[in-house]
Amino acid sequence: MKGTFLDKLIGRIDRVDPQSLQSFVLKLSREKGFLETLFNTIQEGIIVAGRDGKISYLNAAAAEMLGLDPERAVGDLLAKHLRDLDWTKIIAADKNEWSKVLARELEVFYPRQRFLSFYIVPLVDEAADLVTGLAVILRDVTEARQRAATALESEKLSALTLLAAGVAHELGNPLNSLNIHLQLMERELKSLPAAKAGRLRKDLGIAREEIVRLDRIISQFLRAIRPTKPDLQRAAVNDIVTESLALLDREVKDRDILVELELADDLPHCLVDRAQLQQAFYNLIKNALQAMRAGGILRIRTEAGPDHVAVSFVDTGHGIAPEHIGRVFEPYFTTKANGTGLGLMIVQRIVREHGGTLDVESDTGRGTTVRLKLPLTEKRTRLLEAGSHHERQ
Repeated sequence: MKGTFLDKLIGRIDRVDPQSLQSFVLKLSREKGFLETLFNTIQEGIIVAGRDGKISYLNAAAAEMLGLDPERAVGDLLAKHLRDLDWTKIIAADKNEWSKVLARELEVFYPRQRFLSFYIVPLVDEAADLVTGLAVILRDVTEARQRAATALESEKLSALTLLAAGVAHELGNPLNSLNIHLQLMERELKSLPAAKAGRLRKDLGIAREEIVRLDRIISQFLRAIRPTKPDLQRAAVNDIVTESLALLDREVKDRDILVELELADDLPHCLVDRAQLQQAFYNLIKNALQAMRAGGILRIRTEAGPDHVAVSFVDTGHGIAPEHIGRVFEPYFTTKANGTGLGLMIVQRIVREHGGTLDVESDTGRGTTVRLKLPLTEKRTRLLEAGSHHERQ
């Protein structure tokens, strides 16, 4: 292999005069600056550490991925920022053991949630045949994981859609039959003594309520996997909020929840499907109520942006654990004992069908904020900002 400029310089250092040495140092400084610029330009994160496990260099991408200050991070132990690996053992490995390159993935929650893949390569002093340190190469694979998750979700929903008609038929027909027979039994009750009829009528009432509940579960299931295209009409979002809240008025009172409404007076009308948006608000309010103990506070706020209307639901409940926040929209994922895992998925679909966005923020033990934004005009296309394409490459 051809020797580097530095190798040549070291080989003849004893024959270099002071004036030439100054020239060589300037050349090395320029090469160092060039390499630093190059490393700070690439999108992969690079961290270099010595055999003592301390960071000697990291580029801008690595600092941004891990939320570090590059100057302060130099000198830190690598184990401080990339945990759960036995760095002492890794660094102490000899050259032969490095034939197996260590590759892993990690999830980062700060400065924003993302998934990183990284692999570790040794830095070898060829002359001494010794591992002098190591380099960690990081790559952001968040988008790739999201694409894979979206594809998997699509496959699951396609399979569920094929089953939907059969489920509706197999469960719907028996429920209709049960309803008919309950009606016949209620007619027969008229010929029975009042005392006996009263007890049976109560039991029949419970049976009818359970049938209604099953029918509602089936309808929710079908709406989740076969959403209908929204019938967009201009409507006042504030009115839909109050209508949705009224549907849960009894539960609000039973749980002794304080509801604080902060509805903007000058809120413009949006193009929405009133029934679908009411269902989305209903699900979000119900989730918030179930997350709080008696005496909790639910704040519902509406505000207008330059091209959208925002609606926020802020509760003082138990919050969502960081490891669960990325899964709340997955079908059938739930942390509730009796949850179906379809509620937030339905909300997300409705908001997407309206061309809007949905964000969830949570502080474990203090509460959750769900914020949705609805466009003031129907969205069919979205102009990306200049540079967005290159940023995703």
